[in-house]
Amino acid sequence: MPAPSRHSRLSADGPVLDGIPEHGRVPRYYAVKVELLAVIAELGEGAALPTERELCERFEVSRATVRQAVAELVLEGKLSRRQGSGTYVAGPKLVQPLALVSYTEGLRRQGIRPGRAVITLERRPAGSALAADLQVTSDAEVIHIERVLLADEERVGLESTYLLASRFPTLLEVFSPEQSLYTCLSEQLGVVFDGAEERVETVLATPREALLIGTNPALPMLLTHRVSWGPDGAPFERVRSLYRGDRLSFLTRLGRAAG
Repeated sequence: MPAPSRHSRLSADGPVLDGIPEHGRVPRYYAVKVELLAVIAELGEGAALPTERELCERFEVSRATVRQAVAELVLEGKLSRRQGSGTYVAGPKLVQPLALVSYTEGLRRQGIRPGRAVITLERRPAGSALAADLQVTSDAEVIHIERVLLADEERVGLESTYLLASRFPTLLEVFSPEQSLYTCLSEQLGVVFDGAEERVETVLATPREALLIGTNPALPMLLTHRVSWGPDGAPFERVRSLYRGDRLSFLTRLGRAAG
């Protein structure tokens, strides 16, 4: 398969330039990947990708080359594999705002139906790491809510929320695990979120997490850690959210820095 011209296939938003080494020789799998992006655009969301054999004949390459190109596009969320069915063009990634809004609100703004499946609902001692984040002693009791995150019934993440039990003594009595926790806190318990600190990193899921989310353990995941506080400046919540990297992206709006 001939490599794309260094100039003829470049575009402002395309991936090709990033894939061309300085010596100018494009890896064969990457040239196939570029061609597959065009095929994906033509097929449209939900369409089945041609078989490996058809792609090998079309691009005049080996099965190993096609498999590597397809595997990268699956990891990037451009394609999705269905067990026993084939490979299909994936839909656009969900966008979660990095702001003081709930997962529920973020999806509803995109016309997507959010959902949750409860895994854990318990009271437990904070422990040293959590206690440091919440500025309490390690034996302080916290409420732990762990839920699988759904988007139109598709599993896309796993969320663990820890709240100070002393601050929310009636939470488990008024909270329905299927609803938005933030809605419950603000509307039923009068909680005001004044600020939060959030950190984002990439990780691999543990075997347990991969099983709960229903994903490949080798798939890159997006992990967020959030500590929230009220008007008094005292932290009362820590949230650890793990999202599928092939199905979700983050969005934040930046303003001009002062000074």
